[in-house]
Amino acid sequence: MGISFRKMHGLGNDFVLLDGRGQSLPYEHRPNLWTRWMIHLADRRKGVGCDQIIILRQSHDADVFMQIFNADGSEVAACGNATRCVAWRLMQERGLSEVSVKTKAGILQCYQQHIEGNAMPFICVNMGLPELMWDKIPMAHDVDTCDIAHGIVGLPSGVAVNMGNPHIVIFVEDVHAVPLQEVGALLEYSPLFPERVNVTLAQCEDRDHIKIKTWERGVGETLACGTAACATMVAARRRSLIDDSVRIDLPGGTLWVEWQGTETNPAHPVWMTGEAKTVYEGILTIPYLEEDRMA
Repeated sequence: MGISFRKMHGLGNDFVLLDGRGQSLPYEHRPNLWTRWMIHLADRRKGVGCDQIIILRQSHDADVFMQIFNADGSEVAACGNATRCVAWRLMQERGLSEVSVKTKAGILQCYQQHIEGNAMPFICVNMGLPELMWDKIPMAHDVDTCDIAHGIVGLPSGVAVNMGNPHIVIFVEDVHAVPLQEVGALLEYSPLFPERVNVTLAQCEDRDHIKIKTWERGVGETLACGTAACATMVAARRRSLIDDSVRIDLPGGTLWVEWQGTETNPAHPVWMTGEAKTVYEGILTIPYLEEDRMA
């Protein structure tokens, strides 16, 4: 018994894509085994290896519905890099230059876009409106989300934004001088964030250039996180640090992000542009997983 899959990545943020549109996937009606299978697939030594597993589903109001599972088996609502990968796959399959991808965070419109100096087309995604209110991020209680005292000595206050996932962005002088693994592991489980949080260190180089490093909840330190780049754009604009179009450099590459909103007028969509690449395709051998039993 086997099932086909595609391995893709956006700036090194990598995914295993499974197509559940016309077939039933193993263990999907057995929650305990499903979670264990997700963890198995994501294992870089015993499985395929990835940051997230992406399940494609039928949708009546978009070209596809995208279900997202982190490497620890937890489900999340949005993933910017995965959205570009799914959009690129659909564009190639159907010969289109524009598709819609539905997530639990909403329907995202995706377009092909050519960046000067690059031969391959990039994918531009309307990532929707950011959420800035404490209860929408969500946070445990009412706080100023533009100035969060997170409790880590020596680090400046953070900015919280929800871009389909909860994020805290901390602006520092040098992203490489701060131990992200230490800070990320602490803040991911902070009582301030009841659904956990993605943690980004950001370094503003200029009004149109930012460097970031991200600790992703359920994954750990990652080469790239699309929603983190979008959250960083919003956070920097809220603090009037940058203009409305910016290049964001991540360890895995570069994203271009636009947002015309401000702290007082945030109701503008965030646009993100970047690459999406297929690594390989293959057939998964489905492992035998025994149900956990009570002693």
